[in-house]
Amino acid sequence: MSSKITIIGAGSVGSTIAYTLSQGDIASEIVMIDINKTKAKGEVMDIIQGTCFRNPIKVTAGEYSDAVDSDIVIITSGLARKPGQTRLELTQTNVNILKSITPEIVKYAPNALYIIVSNPVDIMTYVFTKISGLPENQIIGSGTILDTARLKQGLSEQLQVAQKNIHAYVYGEHGDSSFVPWSCADVAGVALEDYYECAERMGKKLTPLNKEAMLTYVQKSGGEIIASKGATFYAVSASVCQICSIVTAASDSVATVSSMMHGEYGIDDVCLSTLTLVGPNGIQGKIPMDLKNSEIDKLKASAQVLKDIIAQIDITMPEAE
Repeated sequence: MSSKITIIGAGSVGSTIAYTLSQGDIASEIVMIDINKTKAKGEVMDIIQGTCFRNPIKVTAGEYSDAVDSDIVIITSGLARKPGQTRLELTQTNVNILKSITPEIVKYAPNALYIIVSNPVDIMTYVFTKISGLPENQIIGSGTILDTARLKQGLSEQLQVAQKNIHAYVYGEHGDSSFVPWSCADVAGVALEDYYECAERMGKKLTPLNKEAMLTYVQKSGGEIIASKGATFYAVSASVCQICSIVTAASDSVATVSSMMHGEYGIDDVCLSTLTLVGPNGIQGKIPMDLKNSEIDKLKASAQVLKDIIAQIDITMPEAE
């Protein structure tokens, strides 16, 4: 069943998400909303002119009121990360933008599933959860789904096996305190170390895996792309469209998305990514992976990084005039 999807923010990420969705079958209607209405109108015109080769789809630039009856709302608004800037340095500015958006969009689309993409995404997901008044199951932060995609791509090249066969994940913050719980990583159910032995018996010449270098690749490749071309938007858009696919499917899936923690691994009152069951009814809950104590410590450290930032920002909503 196709869905009505509203995208707030017509920048590189929002526009690429809209374009990607316009070429698939997830959405039957796409609404783009941006403070720069001329930019949104131009993006929509460019996108809609490329839809003549598919079944009919409605793509419009609109106001918040046009989000009525949306099944999904994707929030990408905010200033982009500049070269050399961390995601966390963006925090208060983008939080303030989110505070201005939230009551406007929730008023018209109170039943939609919300996908938060704006950075720093874990903090933005936390703030939206606190100020929106919506049930937590409706709020999904894109979290480390992109980091996990980067990990699988890197491991695929290293292991010479298709990405779909690799089960490895990035946990924690979408940022520099993230980590890979290697104890749970496998290739089609075979532990990484055992897979190396199997591959060698088959004549493959694999380079030994440098786990620290792989984590550095995952954490720093986004910054490298920004330094090279000014922004990242293709892979993050593909990741967000994957979340849209998950929440419009017939059954639930497991993904590393960001949502509120309620005591899992001893962590409360912060949004970050662990394995999460997600589906047509949004967030269903966290999937408890059997982490080593050292990995739990890393997850707690990542949570503390986010909590320290949250403690320094103002998330209270301004009083209505």
